[in-house]
Amino acid sequence: MFGLEALDLARIQFAFTISFHILFPAITIGLASYLAVLEGLWLKTRDDTYRDLYHFWSKIFAVNFGMGVVSGLVMAYQFGTNWSRFSDFAGAVTGPLLTYEVLTAFFLEAGFLGVMLFGWNRVGRGLHFFSTVMVAIGTLISTFWILSSNSWMQTPQGYEIIDGRVIPVDWLAVVFNPSFPYRLAHMATAAFVATAFFVGSSAAWHLLRGRDNPAIRRMLSMAMWMALIVAPIQAVIGDFHGLNTLKHQPAKIAAIEGHWENVGNEPTPLILFGWPDMKAEKTKFAVEIPYLGSLILTHSLDKQVPALKEFPPQDRPNSTIVFWSFRIMVGLGMLMILTGLWSLWLRKRDRIYQNRAFLYLALWMGPSGLIAILAGWFTTEIGRQPWVVYGLMRTADASSGHSLTQMSITLALFVVVYFALFGAGLGYMMRLVRKGPKTNEGTEVSHGGPGQKRTPARPLSAADDDAEDNGTSLNKGN
Repeated sequence: MFGLEALDLARIQFAFTISFHILFPAITIGLASYLAVLEGLWLKTRDDTYRDLYHFWSKIFAVNFGMGVVSGLVMAYQFGTNWSRFSDFAGAVTGPLLTYEVLTAFFLEAGFLGVMLFGWNRVGRGLHFFSTVMVAIGTLISTFWILSSNSWMQTPQGYEIIDGRVIPVDWLAVVFNPSFPYRLAHMATAAFVATAFFVGSSAAWHLLRGRDNPAIRRMLSMAMWMALIVAPIQAVIGDFHGLNTLKHQPAKIAAIEGHWENVGNEPTPLILFGWPDMKAEKTKFAVEIPYLGSLILTHSLDKQVPALKEFPPQDRPNSTIVFWSFRIMVGLGMLMILTGLWSLWLRKRDRIYQNRAFLYLALWMGPSGLIAILAGWFTTEIGRQPWVVYGLMRTADASSGHSLTQMSITLALFVVVYFALFGAGLGYMMRLVRKGPKTNEGTEVSHGGPGQKRTPARPLSAADDDAEDNGTSLNKGN
């Protein structure tokens, strides 16, 4: 298939499915915390705008959560089907870590998700808010275990190899491996930033179409405050993450920089743009800034950055891909920071909701966080190659050894099913976004809330809740 081997198709299949999957947990993490903040602010201020936004975003959260669960199941099965040798080698570490994620995060989310989504009119305010907070915490605990497992594959610690298998001997070292704290902070923050721009983009879309009301304004305002504060923090976290990667995975940094060889004792320049050629062992058309590579990566003006030629050819990641995926991530991150700063400038002049140029930028920045996450994961995972467990097991030794025909058929089926299934789900989610929050302006409604009748509590239905209004609430509030 296009000159590719079965191993290549297995890697493409895993990359394809995880690229779909990671988008949903990222938004789930951010929206869960956003919903907890909205409900907390509603309980504190009794401002109905927060309540209306909660109902609106809880529906989108439910659809996104469902697609995340379905796509995540496929990821788990692939370890046993396409990567059975990896499972046999490292399953004693990765298996328990993923089990801990199910026993803690997934059970916590599943236990309180029903109350959160369907209990608005059925339980007291305190219990409902507690359920929302528990779901938000559950998403972060899930991130903890997933990132611990993946980080161990990047920087393995706390193990022994006995009879050709990895055996954990120090679980604290396994879980809190050297890259884990940086990668956990980087991913969780990326989810918050991605959600902020998703929310801000939907608000900008409505404002550009003349739908200007307190709920839409509050969406944009909260999103831009989040972007202003968190996007620069993400840049700082990224810098610490880069220093950690330089220490533990220097070949990855050399590939990211497109840096092939050091000249004498000269400091390393930063290559802004160019085209790393793996066969020619040089970066063509390079645009360099002297000293800056050393300054950014070593925080000095005289230390050198490791070069690709210092590593055997078979141990070098594909610099052509990670060079550009990293720059896409960083470029979008800089645009996010600039968007946040522009929003602050407009906010001080009371023009943030009227400046159409800014609103168009906010609209087009909607998917920027998700694209940056994908680019970051490509950088991380392709930069780890040719290792599936860094320094311990090569990717070529980890696959199940299926035939080219088998991998071609399954990959084609995945592409068709994913685009059909998740395309429909994403389409429905975007339809909900276009409807916007119901504010009930100009109508007499009760102040609503957990334990009281008001708006539809069914997250997957956009229909009016006449049937529920005719029923009896089980709890009239605290």
